[in-house]
Amino acid sequence: MSTPTFRSVLYVPGNRPRMLAKAPTLPADAFVLDLEDSVPPGEKAEARRLVREALLSGAFAGRAVLVRVNGLASGLTQDDLAAVVVEGLFGVDIPKVEAPDEVREVEEMLAWAEGRAGLPRGTLRVGIGIESPAGLLRAEAIGRACRRLLSLGLGAEDFTFNLGTQRSPTGEELFIPKALVALVARALGVQALDTIYPDFRDPEGLVREAKLARQLGFSGKYAIHPDQLGPINRVFTPDEAEVRWAREVVEAYEAAQGSGLGSVAVGGRMVDRPIYERARRTLELAARWGITA
Repeated sequence: MSTPTFRSVLYVPGNRPRMLAKAPTLPADAFVLDLEDSVPPGEKAEARRLVREALLSGAFAGRAVLVRVNGLASGLTQDDLAAVVVEGLFGVDIPKVEAPDEVREVEEMLAWAEGRAGLPRGTLRVGIGIESPAGLLRAEAIGRACRRLLSLGLGAEDFTFNLGTQRSPTGEELFIPKALVALVARALGVQALDTIYPDFRDPEGLVREAKLARQLGFSGKYAIHPDQLGPINRVFTPDEAEVRWAREVVEAYEAAQGSGLGSVAVGGRMVDRPIYERARRTLELAARWGITA
């Protein structure tokens, strides 16, 4: 399966009709319609109905939409999938995964739901939420157990709770978990999605955290508010200076290869194969997002 790249992924509470109606007008690369933490227990059934209606309405046509189902421990996963697996759904997010067997069980339910909806088996992709120390320590095995894997994401609020601490403005408590999630995702060839930034009134803090996430190897970041989408998209999009540098590198390196050389100096910096490949990746991302320089 090919893996798309999402810079921004917006959570939308499944029990909020106005938010579900507004979401398709927003500049998120992908959406997660949520049936889990943002929906109170007494509103789960109504949220399923609203999410199903939103998917069937066609409002999200051409957009990447996932649904975050309730985890296996809730006993609600199969009912969630039965309601929301319809034509137009891109995938599902599985929260709070701690063991490979959980992924396999959900994949069996997902195959059943696809058949029930008349979709070919294997149509839908899976995002996995790592939200505990146990899940983090098994992240690679969890990822390898998933045949539909799209992304690994870190859920910081639950993770810090399970760690016995709390989130700080500077985030030292999450540095190692973030680095490990990014490493595992890159090793598996899937997206690494950074956790939400909880204060949507603090754009400077959001940008600072997103820049660190990009440096650690994350390809994008979850958002909880429309105002967070622009800053996140900018951080995870190559800017014009990066694109110019990448183009210079690619052109110089390919010319050097044509002359039988394995490296070349560009702007006083030695460029070899890894730097060339990084530059090519930058140009691919820039082309995807329409950036030229």
